Amino acid sequence: MEPVTLVTERLLLRTVGPGDAAAVYAACQDPDIQRWTTIPSPYLREHAEGFTSAIVPAGWREGTAFNFGVFERLPQDGLPDVLGPSDRGEGPLVAMLGIMPRPMGTGEIGFWAVREYRRRGYVAEATRALTHWAFTELGVGRAEWRAEVGNEASRAVAERVGFTIEGVLRAGIIHRGEHRDCVIGSLLPSDVGVPASVPYRSASPTAY
Repeated sequence: MEPVTLVTERLLLRTVGPGDAAAVYAACQDPDIQRWTTIPSPYLREHAEGFTSAIVPAGWREGTAFNFGVFERLPQDGLPDVLGPSDRGEGPLVAMLGIMPRPMGTGEIGFWAVREYRRRGYVAEATRALTHWAFTELGVGRAEWRAEVGNEASRAVAERVGFTIEGVLRAGIIHRGEHRDCVIGSLLPSDVGVPASVPYRSASPTAY
């Protein structure tokens, strides 16, 4: 799939490339990003270069992961909601955001925010745009969010977007070579007023 660029009120979401390696490397020196995400630790410049020049393009090309750099949007009148990669009006990198296709029409969301740009609602705003795109363009029927138990910042973003927290999965993720418990949440097309590509029949509460 060819990369796309998404635009929100304050942000521009686009694929990253070699020119973004320095910004990714600098952001990932943050101990909180290394603590709560699956990036390598310590995070070296070569990791950022490999991510931006090889891993991200391969994910788009093979349809295995759709990663976006999230940038502050510079004011430009008349920008459409979906742009080509060359039509940019962007400021600094503020976050990374991605969705990975999973079986049965599920897409798993992942993100991190640059320390200096947290608590501004940027990741929630970007996640809303990404999930809408995934529901309407990728045919995703269920967006999933997972985070290790204790990652309250990530959970706050998920809840702000509208994810329903469904519980704790024991040994639900592997992090730093060991199974760890994680919280899981979901967002459905119907939660945001988007028609689903596959009909959904919810069970009654008494069925549980």
